[in-house]
Order: sequence, then C-alpha cells, then structure tokens
Amino acid sequence: MTMPTTLTAFADVTTSDSALRRFLHGLPGVDAVGLEARAASLGTRSIKTTAKAYAIDLAISMIDLTTLEGADTPGKVRALSAKAVNPDPTDRSTPMTAAVCVYPDMVATAKAALNGADVKVASVATAFPAGRAALPVKLADTRDAVAAGADEIDMVIDRGAFLAGRYLDTYELIKAVKEACVRPDGTAARLKVIFETGELSTYDNIRRASWIGMLAGADFIKTSTGKVGVNATPANTLLMLEAVRDFKAQTGIQIGVKPAGGIRTTKDAIKFLVLVNETAGEDWLSNHWFRFGASSLLNDLLMQRQKLSTGRYSGPDYVTVD
Repeated sequence: MTMPTTLTAFADVTTSDSALRRFLHGLPGVDAVGLEARAASLGTRSIKTTAKAYAIDLAISMIDLTTLEGADTPGKVRALSAKAVNPDPTDRSTPMTAAVCVYPDMVATAKAALNGADVKVASVATAFPAGRAALPVKLADTRDAVAAGADEIDMVIDRGAFLAGRYLDTYELIKAVKEACVRPDGTAARLKVIFETGELSTYDNIRRASWIGMLAGADFIKTSTGKVGVNATPANTLLMLEAVRDFKAQTGIQIGVKPAGGIRTTKDAIKFLVLVNETAGEDWLSNHWFRFGASSLLNDLLMQRQKLSTGRYSGPDYVTVD
C-alpha cells in the first residue's frame, strides 16, 4: 500500500469508517514469528560496566512511578512523590523519575507533594482501566484531572469498539480526549493512549490501534493498563516502536512509547532500552519520548545501581517499599 507522505495527506483516511478501515487493513501484515524472533535477539545484547550504569540512570529517569489501587491514600501518594524526587536518599546523584501516575482524585495531592520538582504528574482517565463509560463521563474524568494540575493524561481506548471494527469511533474518542486535555490558557496536558495490547488478540490489531492513536493526535502510545494478564512484552513494544518510527518518517511528527505492566527488573528495562535504540533510534532515548509504567521496577534499578557504585548488593531492605 502506498502511504501518504504528510499528515495533511492522511486527512481523507479519517473521513469515514470505511475509509479508515481500508487504510488500516491495507497496512502490511505483521510477521509474528519474525517480530518475536527479532525482539528475542535484541534481548540477548550484553550491556556491561559504564554502559550499564548509563542505562540504569536512563531507565530511572524514564519511570512513571505508579500507584493505581483502590486503597490509595493521600499519605501513600505523598510518599511515592517523595520517592520520585529522591529515589535513593543515600545518593543524591540518583536521577528523579519522569512522573508520578495516580488516579484523578489524587492529582492535587501529588502536585502539592512534588512542590515544583521536575517530575510530572500523570493521571489515568476515561474510566480506567476498562473504559466502559459514556463519552461525557470520560471527558469529565479527563477535564477534572487536567483542572487538578495533571501534566499528562493516560487514557484507555474502548477495546470493545475497536474489536467490533468501529475504528472511527475509536479515533473520535481519542480526538475528543485530546481536546479535553487543553487548558483555558491554551496549554495542554500530554496524552498517552493505552491500547491494552493483551486484549487486542493479534499483532495486526496492535499495529492498527497504533496508527489510529497516532492519527488522532496521541503524544504517546502505551501498551497496557497493568491490570490484565498480558501487559508489555518485548514483541508488542517493538511493534509499537516500529509504528512511531514509520509515522515520523512519513509525517515528521514524533510520538512517544510507553510499555507498562510486568517490567520488574533492571535486566528487563535494559532489554527495552536496546529495543528503543535499535528500532526507533537515539531520538527516543529520553523520558520525553519513552517511559516505563512501573512501580516495583525502581527498587530493582536502585539495588543494581548501588551494587555498581559500592561493589556489593545491598538488598531490598536498603530501598523504600512502595
């Protein structure tokens, strides 16, 4: 299929459900075996010494430190915010995390706790995690989070609509939420669009969802909520990295990627950074364009960082429990 070469040229693609369907089903099919083999091969790269130290600090700086539980309290959010600003109190050279990610009702608490630190407040919205709510509810959820001070919004698509083939509805939802991210002064919260890749069934669907998100104005495309059995994997993240790389090549617009859920160890994080470097390139190796949605990952990164600097493994008692 011949692709348009500018974003303006994509306009006809979204004029109707049938036009969008033709475009999405005209995308090249995903070679599942090849995709998984490449992801596995890149995961075997050995990163040592100085490069490993750099990768650990980079990974820490890319974390959206997350708490999304029904039992979240203001005290827990304040403690998490303090950890985001100062992950290792014994070593002030440790980078801050990229963001703290909370429910909308905890945005103001996180914002106050961060007290102007260079850490973003991200908020899930649009009836997270299932996305089963009417559009006015989803937009109100988004506006409430933005009004409370959220710098970033992590929305969920309606997987039911997508899987039923209602692609234009999915596109219009993302566009509407993007508009709801705009503040009265004209500035806007950045929008991350969660696909819940574990529920999309096929790699072809993940590729199609990625293009819908990018065409609709997503600032980031994100794998998962972390609330289902299958979350971020090297293969689905690789596929999304290929999508943002190709989108930038054709439009000049750069879109970020956020794998979330199931990334718990330093070894895992480094594998994902290798995927980024080898697929999308160095332009994505910053927390402006790549994030990890995680909570327990930070603790392992801190322990490995301590080991590199002291020569010994301190153990989990030397990092705070989230």
